[in-house]
Amino acid sequence: MTTTAVLDKLTPLPDIEKFRSSIKKEFEQRYKQLLSSSYEDFLNYSLSYLNKSIRVNTLKITVTELKQRLQQQGFSLYQVPWCKEGFWVKGSRTDLGNLVEHTFGYFYIQEAASMIPAVVLNPQPGEIVLDMCASPGSKTTQMAAMMENSGIVVANDISGDRMKPLGINLQRVGAMNVAENFGRGQQLHRLGTKFDRILVDAPCSGTGTLRKSPDTLRIWNPLMVRRLSNQQKSLIDTAFSLLKSGGTMVYSTCSVEPEENEGVIDWLLQKYPAAAEIERIDLNIKRSEPILNFEKSSYSPEVRKCLRIWPQDNNTEGFFVAKVRKKD
Repeated sequence: MTTTAVLDKLTPLPDIEKFRSSIKKEFEQRYKQLLSSSYEDFLNYSLSYLNKSIRVNTLKITVTELKQRLQQQGFSLYQVPWCKEGFWVKGSRTDLGNLVEHTFGYFYIQEAASMIPAVVLNPQPGEIVLDMCASPGSKTTQMAAMMENSGIVVANDISGDRMKPLGINLQRVGAMNVAENFGRGQQLHRLGTKFDRILVDAPCSGTGTLRKSPDTLRIWNPLMVRRLSNQQKSLIDTAFSLLKSGGTMVYSTCSVEPEENEGVIDWLLQKYPAAAEIERIDLNIKRSEPILNFEKSSYSPEVRKCLRIWPQDNNTEGFFVAKVRKKD
């Protein structure tokens, strides 16, 4: 069987009809307007199981060594095209978290689309980097590995409960260049630090992650989206002010809502027209056109440079990623 056939096979979630019946009329109308004839594809993928994927932790093991260890246990690994350390994993068992290689921190279980933001940010050894909304640490640990444990990553999160898994994951993978910070992202000015690169993987409605959290269909409402959009604007504004001149910021969400994505980037461009520059994202990935017009809103043509992916594009979660440079 070909790689495509293995990875493209859809297995519907249990109780799929229950989740379909929970879809609100307003959600259906909204997403039919966004997707047109692709709406059913969106639902079919959103209500199917995700392919399991991992990222090799190169702080402890090489890609070749981990592949050999897992293949000897009967697993097949398929390369994630946009992340050289990323692989989809197929085997007779799916409890990857129980493997000794996971316990030792040789790999991190991470959804394939979630690997994109750190790849786009591309932090370098020796730099000062901020992960503004860090827990549980998938992207923090990815950046620590990319930086070869040199420089520093400030990993911030607002919730004490969320700091616990962050700390556990940092310890497990051997990330030694990470400093944890507990507090609101909007208060990071208190650190008195300017950063070379900043990741804002913002809290969002999660409409791209229905495959993991189908109950999102039940709790979704437009007021929630607008509230989150305001919070995201506040976070990206703070992050941009903390960025060094010539520095790079990546804004990402696992939402497919225009108001949380293109709308936030358009807002940033309007507030900082002379300083904020959107850079085109070039990755080996199938993508959809960013949204330029939706309902009563029109967004800058510059958002065309951003990356928008729906679940059906690559059989992953839905994601949005924008790369912003702060002009000198």
